Amino acid sequence: MMYYAHSKKGDIPAQGYSAHIRGVISLAHKYVRTISCYSKHDKVLLSQAVEKAAIFHDLGKLCKDNQDVLSGQKQAKALPINHVDAGVAHFLAEQHFSAVSAAAIQAHHIGFPDFSTEMNKGNMAFRDASIASSVDSELSKLERIHDSLIGTNLEYANEEIKGNRSIFFRMLLSCIADADHTDTSVNYGQYPADENVVPLCAAERLAQLDKYVESLKQQGADGDRNSLRNEMYHACRDANIDSSISSCDSPVGSGKTTAVMSHLLAQAKKRGLRRVFVILPFTNIIKQSVDTYRNALVLPGEDASDVVAEIHHRADFESKDARHLTALWRAPIIVTTAVTFFETLASNSTSTLRRLHELPGSAIFVDESHAALPASLLPLAWKWINFYASEWNCYWVLASGSLNRFWTIPEIAGKKQPDFVPEIINDNLRERLSVYENNRISYCCELTPKNTSELANWIAKFPGPRLVIMNTVQSAAVLADYISVQFGRNYVEHLSTALTSRDRENTLERVKTRLTNKEDANWTFVSTSCVEAGVNLSFKNGFRELGSLVSLLQAAGRVNREGVLSNSEMWTFRILEDGMLKLNPGLKQAAAVLKDYFESEKTISPELSTQSIADEIALYGLSGKHKSLVTSEELQNFPQVERDFKVIDTDTRLVVVDLDVARRLQYSKFDWKELQQVSVQIAKYKLNELRTPIIIDNIYKWNLDYDDFLGYMAGIVKLKRYSGEAIII
Repeated sequence: MMYYAHSKKGDIPAQGYSAHIRGVISLAHKYVRTISCYSKHDKVLLSQAVEKAAIFHDLGKLCKDNQDVLSGQKQAKALPINHVDAGVAHFLAEQHFSAVSAAAIQAHHIGFPDFSTEMNKGNMAFRDASIASSVDSELSKLERIHDSLIGTNLEYANEEIKGNRSIFFRMLLSCIADADHTDTSVNYGQYPADENVVPLCAAERLAQLDKYVESLKQQGADGDRNSLRNEMYHACRDANIDSSISSCDSPVGSGKTTAVMSHLLAQAKKRGLRRVFVILPFTNIIKQSVDTYRNALVLPGEDASDVVAEIHHRADFESKDARHLTALWRAPIIVTTAVTFFETLASNSTSTLRRLHELPGSAIFVDESHAALPASLLPLAWKWINFYASEWNCYWVLASGSLNRFWTIPEIAGKKQPDFVPEIINDNLRERLSVYENNRISYCCELTPKNTSELANWIAKFPGPRLVIMNTVQSAAVLADYISVQFGRNYVEHLSTALTSRDRENTLERVKTRLTNKEDANWTFVSTSCVEAGVNLSFKNGFRELGSLVSLLQAAGRVNREGVLSNSEMWTFRILEDGMLKLNPGLKQAAAVLKDYFESEKTISPELSTQSIADEIALYGLSGKHKSLVTSEELQNFPQVERDFKVIDTDTRLVVVDLDVARRLQYSKFDWKELQQVSVQIAKYKLNELRTPIIIDNIYKWNLDYDDFLGYMAGIVKLKRYSGEAIII
């Protein structure tokens, strides 16, 4: 008799049970072998648990009711019997007891439960109580069928976890989920059977980067600042760092993008690492960094997109129809945002968690680390950074042009402060680089709240080109639209995550072109915080809505960047909600701290960065749910950690704005790289309110206006314009 694991789809026949199980075993073995050499603890237990879970994860599919559906004899949208419970029951039986494997099987579709709750269930831990008795009565039959199809000879040992338990379980589930999802996608022809995974080749890429930087040096003008950038590059590349965590505090314009990459590659070569991550702030524009790395690091004959992966936002899908669209971490160099990266570390969803096993043995550059996470998430993030460093051979560089040393704050780092987080560059070089920051701009404030028209008219009085940064997508779009209507489209450019990554790239190129034209000065660039870091732009004057000190310092890095202009100013202002402009409640506390600094006439400088976070915590503390985050993590309450660890505390969904792509998603092969280029993220409640249609899984099709100026906000502004109703996105 033929037994099946997946049903027929179109012209693709049903996948046999044996073929799927063997495919998952093969992939899971490969994943766990790769990360074992980076594991300090528990590598034997991890390998054994992965093998057991891979072999028995779909045992319940062998029951007759499920086989009737999988074989096509009966039609159903889902399997009638929860197919994971049989595998769980198998490993909870005394003769082959493995609670670790049972937990992984129970979680391989829905994620882990709260372990404390499960332990209180006694011998029903990880079981589906609604079907447990019927599964138990049929279990021996299912085991006999399985043994006839898949020969097993498993080893059983003490299951004491010596390293961090939560990370161990996530790593275990990552290997199983990715093997399961990948084999399924290969079966349905949605993913290549023989994937070309490009190796890091750290030494070769470092040599390539040396050549690239040397060519820039030859093309650039002579001068002290370029000499210092060159010195910065070599200081980073040659830094002798033995610790697993370091920091790089270097000012605007010091060449940090290439300098720190040289350091990461040198360390990867020294430590035998396999991957480099570049983590940019959660709403940042990553294209500029991606382009630099693709120009500098790709070896002859390689495809640049295979070498440097560009992941703008999370795209994680569970259904068999959409799994192949999940953005994975297979490339040797990955540039992504703090949302994608840190929420993966916190995740309990298998569609997200499947990429986590690619992290061990990586060099991780958290650029603009001051802006990577809200202060409330730093205590748990700091623990993860330390555990991945000490237990999974990860090397971290925390960098910024206005570095706050959050690890020195007791409320974040805990009672035990880190012994020492070494700096990559020495104090002397940093001081010489900082000379160019002196007198580059003046910090000013206008704290009388202004509505849309008042704000637009006030900003227009200052010499341009002008940069304006708003705290919400809505406010940026509304202000840009108002300026366009009142003064003309040529007087304004607009950028935010309301635009697709493709349109953001085009906007940035247009802005850069306009900035090179000295005759074209009377215009305003309205953006969200996505341009505060990692974007090489320079304006005459800057304006930033009241927010955090560190965001203000970073925004100032886009004003008179080279220090060649006189009388440049960076203004802080407040908005008046007028039915269109919208305050960001998430910045209320940080904004209050900065407002107090202005009112008490403190000098605004990078030296205040760490103090501003300490002051925010001292004044407002950490919220109840964020205080309990560390406890939830320690108790393996995985669902709670995933719910509470939100870099952006809004439930968003992927929305495709290209109608042709939306049609093709339903009927043809498609990959995650193209999906990233034609999609945006929008709050789920707003999609429900607007009755936005779903294409597949949690991918939506935008059904209002979209243009390359305001993005999806074009439809929102048109729908709500001047109605007096606030637009909340």
